[in-house]
Amino acid sequence: MSGWPSRDHTHDPSARSWVESANVAGADFPLQNLPFGVYRRPGAKMRPRVGVAIGDAVLDVVGAAAVVPMPSTEAFEAAAACDAPTLNRLASLGPAHWRALRHALFDLLSAAGRNAEAARAARGRILAPMAEVELLLPLAIGDYTDFYASVHHATNVGSMFRPDQPLLPNYKWVPIGYHGRASSIVVSGAPVRRPAGQVLPDGASAPVVQPTARLDYELELGFVVGPGNALGAAIPIGDAPRHLFGVVLVNDWSARDMQAWEYQPLGPFLAKNFATTISPWVVTTDALAPFRSAPAPRAEGDPAPLPYLLDADDQAHGALAVTLEVSLATAAMRAVGSPPHRLSATRFDRAMYWTPAQLLAHHASGGCNLAPGDLLASGTVSGPEPSERGCLLELTWRGRDPVALAGGEVRRFLADGDEVTITGWAEAEGAVRIGFGTCRGVVQPA
Repeated sequence: MSGWPSRDHTHDPSARSWVESANVAGADFPLQNLPFGVYRRPGAKMRPRVGVAIGDAVLDVVGAAAVVPMPSTEAFEAAAACDAPTLNRLASLGPAHWRALRHALFDLLSAAGRNAEAARAARGRILAPMAEVELLLPLAIGDYTDFYASVHHATNVGSMFRPDQPLLPNYKWVPIGYHGRASSIVVSGAPVRRPAGQVLPDGASAPVVQPTARLDYELELGFVVGPGNALGAAIPIGDAPRHLFGVVLVNDWSARDMQAWEYQPLGPFLAKNFATTISPWVVTTDALAPFRSAPAPRAEGDPAPLPYLLDADDQAHGALAVTLEVSLATAAMRAVGSPPHRLSATRFDRAMYWTPAQLLAHHASGGCNLAPGDLLASGTVSGPEPSERGCLLELTWRGRDPVALAGGEVRRFLADGDEVTITGWAEAEGAVRIGFGTCRGVVQPA
């Protein structure tokens, strides 16, 4: 099996759920979404378990499978893999199992499903209000790679430091990335401690160790690896989609002053390893089938991707029409009930130079073994307009042009107490809008 998932009956815009909150217009988690996560009830003697978001509730997958028998071997095996504290076992099974379980859960939660009556009768046992559960890190992430795949972000940052050559010669030939730190990935809502490290103050000849004064966020999408490959075996670009289990929101927090001092010659290190926040719900590639789009056209004169990165289906439909938005609420704003300030918004497919499949295929092209639950992040997603810039480094142009907030506050970089929230959603004609939930973190003092 290869290629991206196609639309099927689970994307029917007329389908409704017996979970009433899933039918509200604009809800992140309608029947057509069904993202996977891991949760538990706070204070209860309950181990973490796999759930599916539906409206404002969480469905216990294993509990539901005990009430309504799974209709196929693949669905049964996929449901059994959900009897675990992470999504890694489910991610390892591959598209046939993911799709079979999605179809079974769609039928179970659909108002018109053949098992709806039995599921509705067991509502109190298999559904929990989302407001009453603790959402956990959904995966045991063994490896994390962060790419640099938005050409607008790369051009903006490059022009700050290399105005005569914003993009280095390799950028349009090879997806650029670096290996990040998996151990410091946290779930949305976890506090983010301001790091300290070496910085070189302006005009100084020697560095000092101090808390970063230039803490920043980075607006990104992350792609969760499915089955993966054996060491030494590549993944062909046409086969790459079957190794993409789903998508999360990512905030790759960055200490820009530490980064400026340490990044040459080997790239990011302590400036980016102190925290990376991801959203708790993994939106599957099956759910995203209606929102595939053509990648943004390359500029005239740009090279075509090399053969191992070139696939006709990927060039026609390999991007994702996902809108991303980032907002900021300072401690003072929250204290008086002021709404968050929207910093920027952009469309993922219009901002990226490389597709998700190209990122994965390139990563494995030298024989690197990708494993279930690994995370591949896009890098900062910035569009062509100033209002689409995905980090404060770009929005304030290295702090030169501060952002004005409600109540007279300004920000060049993040202050202690600042709350950064990333949201995302996908919408297309003939499809129900689906969302990704939130990716949120509050900055704590060093």
